[in-house]
Amino acid sequence: MMSRLVTSRLVTGRLMKAMAAGLLAAGLMTGCAALNPTAPSLYTLTPGTVVETGAPPVRWQLLVEPPAASAGIDTPRIAVTRSATALDYFAGVSWADRAPNMVQGLIVQSFEDSRRIVSVGRDSAGLRSDFLLKTELRDFQAEFSDAGAAAPDRVRVRLSAKLVAMPNRTIEAGETFDAVVPVRGSDFTDVIAAFNTALGQVEGALVDWTLRRGEAVFRADAGRSRSAGSR
Repeated sequence: MMSRLVTSRLVTGRLMKAMAAGLLAAGLMTGCAALNPTAPSLYTLTPGTVVETGAPPVRWQLLVEPPAASAGIDTPRIAVTRSATALDYFAGVSWADRAPNMVQGLIVQSFEDSRRIVSVGRDSAGLRSDFLLKTELRDFQAEFSDAGAAAPDRVRVRLSAKLVAMPNRTIEAGETFDAVVPVRGSDFTDVIAAFNTALGQVEGALVDWTLRRGEAVFRADAGRSRSAGSR
């Protein structure tokens, strides 16, 4: 069953007081069913699948930074929102790691699973790379489309990305990827499934975009190097 919502952090002290009063008045702290005691308290997600779109196999190497994120997302707690000004969390459950660290690992796995890149890894590995992928996790939460509903009905994931050429650290391309996926059920595992689908869509698009943009830049740089060497 769906976990109870607990208010954790609001934008201002005034909003915190107002939200707390609203929760008490509406009985939201007791209106949602408790988490099924047989369900796990820690959750993780699986790597996104890269759709066969003809993205080229590449010979260059990539390092992936952990996504930057606001304090409300940079946490193991699983976020849920009723409005643009309030951020809450599900009680009694969390991600197995801080959300940005989890997403970083899943991005790396998605690149590896694509089998189209020579080498990819976390930036903390300290390896030489041709490109660095910098991202920002801007949305990573379940949402209520109706503030009066008993449970969230969708999950939103939004990730902005910048492809940085090394070693000069020049930004070669930028893009934002967004997915909104409905929650298809009343159990908390349905919320996790929606997170998995939304992040998978974002990761698949991110991998395809990175391979295409990186290969275009890599070939252009190689062409300039050949032209300069022939002079």
